[in-house]
Amino acid sequence: MFDDIYYTIKGPAEGLYKEKGSRFMAFAFAVRSVEEVKEHLERLRKDYYDARHHCYAYILGPRKDAYRMNDDGEPSGTGGRPIYGQLLSADLTDTLVVVVRYFGGVLLGASGLANAYKTAARDAIAHAEIVERTIDVRYRLRFEYAAMNDVMRIVKDFGLVPTHQDFNLDCQLEVSVRQSMSNRLYDAVAQLRTVRIELI
Repeated sequence: MFDDIYYTIKGPAEGLYKEKGSRFMAFAFAVRSVEEVKEHLERLRKDYYDARHHCYAYILGPRKDAYRMNDDGEPSGTGGRPIYGQLLSADLTDTLVVVVRYFGGVLLGASGLANAYKTAARDAIAHAEIVERTIDVRYRLRFEYAAMNDVMRIVKDFGLVPTHQDFNLDCQLEVSVRQSMSNRLYDAVAQLRTVRIELI
């Protein structure tokens, strides 16, 4: 059975790291799309327009298959990659971390920069509330009114909450089920000959 659980953060969180006069302000956000990432970045660039750098990393999707890191002018690999590393360490997805740097006049060197971005990102994540989510599969059930009791019994047995229902001429019911239980639900519904089940 494949794992159908992933972790993200519940809401915004902040962190801070100071080194030789430079301030590294970290902001963590729960995000579901690249569009949301862009909105947060634009707002931070407006709010902290006088900062030298806005380095960031994000991971999207339950399988963590969409990700990006950006050094925003810092030496290659010293900004975005350490932030990305902290997201991986915390096993997070659907999460964006942006670290805004105010330069303090003293160069930190590549290892110093990487450590500063890593520490700031870790601080923001430490202040975030981490939540567990499940990977769900959505089905639409189509049936005649006579099959209503059989369908509702399965819905109850699996502890499902319908996300949409329409009980006019032909009945339709949409449900969301954990991925690890989706095959069992499909098999249970398939035994009802008058009920059609389709993946949404």
